[in-house]
Amino acid sequence: MQPYLFPYFGYFQLINTVDKFIIYDDVQYIKGGWINRNRILLNTQAHLFTFSIKNDSTFLNINQRYFTNKLDKEKEKLFKIVDSAYSKAPFYSNTKKLLECILLTDELNISDMITQSLILICNYLDIGTQFYISSEIDKDNTLKGEERVIAINKCLDSKHYINSIGGETLYSKDVFKENGITLSFIKPKLVEYKQFENQFVPWLSIIDVLMFNSVEKTREMLQEYELI
Repeated sequence: MQPYLFPYFGYFQLINTVDKFIIYDDVQYIKGGWINRNRILLNTQAHLFTFSIKNDSTFLNINQRYFTNKLDKEKEKLFKIVDSAYSKAPFYSNTKKLLECILLTDELNISDMITQSLILICNYLDIGTQFYISSEIDKDNTLKGEERVIAINKCLDSKHYINSIGGETLYSKDVFKENGITLSFIKPKLVEYKQFENQFVPWLSIIDVLMFNSVEKTREMLQEYELI
């Protein structure tokens, strides 16, 4: 998976389901995705927050892109919004400490900073999955798309590859099977939880999940998915 900033809960369901999780950092960065932004609950609505990225060549990969020198101010802004949005949430204190630990870093490289954050969140949730960085795997980097994903699996001696549900239109089970790999897709179930007394707003950042749920409850929720 590409590295996403404080991703939605389904991202962590995928991490928890597998033994090896690949940070797919050596593919082209595309604007408008979830790499540098996400959504939290603010005044009963989904609120988008963003960390700015330096202007650079559109051909650069994710691991070659950097946050701007505005990052410290953007972190401060996020903390203020989080305080305003969640100060009365049941697990605000622990989640705020986790966020502080994550954002304490001076790292500006997008991939490195987000990878660190994902590992810290997984440690908090007692998810023991091993992380691998795609750019550090010795593979044929001329390969693209499906062929490249298969090559990465072969490098790691993986016999079962699980992708997010969005990959159904990108990858063929038959092609993977021809290469000795079982292909599955993870489909998260919509798990509702209490967000104060408001109508539930789904698919927000992991920040929202952790503000309203204990570690134990969150770990139970990690099992709410289907493999297709």
